[in-house]
Amino acid sequence: MTEQATIPAVHPETVRARIVLNPRAGNAEDIGRISAALKVWRARGWQVDVTPTTYAGHAIELAREAAAQGYDVVVAAGGDGTVNEVVNGIARTNAALAVLPVGTGNVWVRELKLPLRPDAAAASIDMSNIVELDLGLAGDRYFLLMAGVGFDAAVTRAVDPAAKRKLGLLAYIVQAVLTARDIRGKRVRIMIDGRQVRGRVLMVVISNSRLYGGFLQITHHASLTDGLLDVAVIKGQDVRSAPLHILSILLRRYNLNPDMDYYRAREVHISGVDPLEVQVDGDAIGMTPMTFQVAPAALRALVPTWSTSDLQGLPAGLRLPMLDRIRRILIDGPQHRT
Repeated sequence: MTEQATIPAVHPETVRARIVLNPRAGNAEDIGRISAALKVWRARGWQVDVTPTTYAGHAIELAREAAAQGYDVVVAAGGDGTVNEVVNGIARTNAALAVLPVGTGNVWVRELKLPLRPDAAAASIDMSNIVELDLGLAGDRYFLLMAGVGFDAAVTRAVDPAAKRKLGLLAYIVQAVLTARDIRGKRVRIMIDGRQVRGRVLMVVISNSRLYGGFLQITHHASLTDGLLDVAVIKGQDVRSAPLHILSILLRRYNLNPDMDYYRAREVHISGVDPLEVQVDGDAIGMTPMTFQVAPAALRALVPTWSTSDLQGLPAGLRLPMLDRIRRILIDGPQHRT
């Protein structure tokens, strides 16, 4: 059994954190554990307040406000959609992202290998570093995980919110089956760092991180610190090509599939006669034509030490001014406040 880390009690004004809570995410049992997470952080000397969201996009406003008011950490308490909104509020600021899993997918939580219970995730702060991560930019919307164009975006837009809350991932699977019956590849023009790619496309995945849907690794070479986006172009006429695509993804052998191409790029532009749906981090945001770009080192985030080697290219122990502050406070005590 691993020995538990011991953190001394510290002054309550040392670290300021705002929890941006989506009360419609997950279920009541998970949200009830927010109070336990609060106790964990307050026991470590954090000054924490909780602000619930009341409408779509509210988390962006609350996170942006917190960053402007000098909060050290903004905590996204919800699913990946809530995380995405918080990211869009604090990108390119000094505030750092933390997360409490209260949603249905929790892909970012799984990417970090955090516990899925909010109180246990909060306790992982003992062994976390603040790191600078790249973001993707779809039009004017940042994304932390990935953008999807075509089939998966159509599924995302069609999923019933009530079914999503009740069934979680199963709701997407059911909707994917329904959508697949009518899906047809569309002719598109893709510019990848100035290189033109044409073809009949079912889906394009433009990723900043590796996990897709919490379990697949469509872009298995993706890194959050390399200044690049990983691009998987999935071609085909219709869903009959799906078994080969799935096999190629599971084996990570795209060379076996002539209808799957893998690129790495700083900028991608997708257009075509027929517009395609676009989603980022599980939320539908619009249609093509659209430009996707990497935003290097645009986000500060709390990342547990056991995940640093898995997030490819992420240097373990990267030290930033705020990390030095938090480490001095949590390990050495309040006499090191700045």
